[in-house]
Amino acid sequence: VINTLKKMGIKILDYIAPFVAFVPEIAKPERKVQFREKLLWTAITLFVFLVCCQIPLFGILSSDSADPFYWLRVIMASNRGTLMELGINPIVTSSLIMQVLAGAKIIEVGDSPKERALFNGAQKLFGIIMTAGQAIVYMLTGMYGNPSDLGTGICALIVIQLVIAGVIVMLLDELLQKGYGLGSGISLFIATNICETIVWKSFSPATINTGRGTEFEGAVIALFHLLATRSDKVRALREALYRNNLPNMMNLFATIFVFCIVIYFQGFRVDLPIKSARYRGQATSYPIKLFYTSNMPIILQSALVSNFYVISQMLSLRFRDNFLINLLGRWENYEGGGPARAYPVGGLCYYLSPPDTTAHIISDPVHAITYIAFMLTSCAVFSKLWIDISGSSAKDVAKQLKEQQMVMRGHREKSMIHELNRYIPTAAAFGGLCIGALSVLADFMGAIGSGTGILLAVSIIYQYFETFVKEQSEQ
Repeated sequence: VINTLKKMGIKILDYIAPFVAFVPEIAKPERKVQFREKLLWTAITLFVFLVCCQIPLFGILSSDSADPFYWLRVIMASNRGTLMELGINPIVTSSLIMQVLAGAKIIEVGDSPKERALFNGAQKLFGIIMTAGQAIVYMLTGMYGNPSDLGTGICALIVIQLVIAGVIVMLLDELLQKGYGLGSGISLFIATNICETIVWKSFSPATINTGRGTEFEGAVIALFHLLATRSDKVRALREALYRNNLPNMMNLFATIFVFCIVIYFQGFRVDLPIKSARYRGQATSYPIKLFYTSNMPIILQSALVSNFYVISQMLSLRFRDNFLINLLGRWENYEGGGPARAYPVGGLCYYLSPPDTTAHIISDPVHAITYIAFMLTSCAVFSKLWIDISGSSAKDVAKQLKEQQMVMRGHREKSMIHELNRYIPTAAAFGGLCIGALSVLADFMGAIGSGTGILLAVSIIYQYFETFVKEQSEQ
């Protein structure tokens, strides 16, 4: 079947071509966009995203029930009950599937600009279909109320709103990637959402009744409030440092600690000496970083887990007493301290989720060991696969250097591929392993925004810092 599909690869894209014509597209800039203009377009893109995060969906009955995707919203840049309900999840998932199909040669994509444009259009079309599919699933599972109570018209209106919001996110991402702004829209939205979460949970003035009395949500605000209102200052400090169910100062210290570690690891790299084949004396180096695939392993792993959670939640709501469904995941609602949320208490989803506290790790070491093994393995595998899918393998790098008329000192083209193969696959696999380990460390330390979120935020901010330096040097 796969061989048949491979033979039909070009035809598949040709069949999709008539539909791709209806997909909205951002035109490439006709001139070089200045750095100040890029900053302006990046700011406008971010402003539109933040506005969409605050506009509530029209027609929903309620979004106050337990949130089944609470743990993934920070990473997927989504906000419950708003136009950004789905966030970047459909776009990342569709991109992952299309890249895998292209990498496996099931969909043949040539090097010509026309074929690349057709593939990108097909990827966007698939993203819109994924958005519509996820919106319908959300409706059917009762995320916004019972569908029979809402009515067919309101259900259709909610799905249309989510699809339009998905198209807006897609166009904003394309706007930046086409060169009008800096970096990628998806990366910008993820980093913004994670940083917003960290700042809010550190300095939130919102009050929550936890059963011990009214407490401030923000860790720093709670510290000063407890020290000011409690007569026993030592007990007040201990509570501010270690309180349960709400952000505490140890969570904030863990977040800062993980930030510093990730930035430190960003500097690890191997510089391979290369020189120009055309001009004598012109030499430079090709850097191979420890995080060779950057944050892609975590993004792909997060997309995989989030979609698995969606499927498990949907099936659990419909078939709660089914043995096989419970093997996938059993869910319970939690409403003590902070927003109501659903969390896995059994099945595969439970073992793929991070342990809540140190006490949880001690009481259920199998859960902790399974989670560690899953994170390390999945990140290493995704990182290794991504170099072949994304065109950054040793063979692809050697081809790019040849096109730039650059050669590695003391190596011909074939031996250059062999030399690059000594470093690139190792950097990809080991870098992915390190990313998984850092994510686990951050989760176990209780960092705000989850370990995955912290890693994404730091790597994206570091990428933007490098982009800023490069753009300014070119000016």
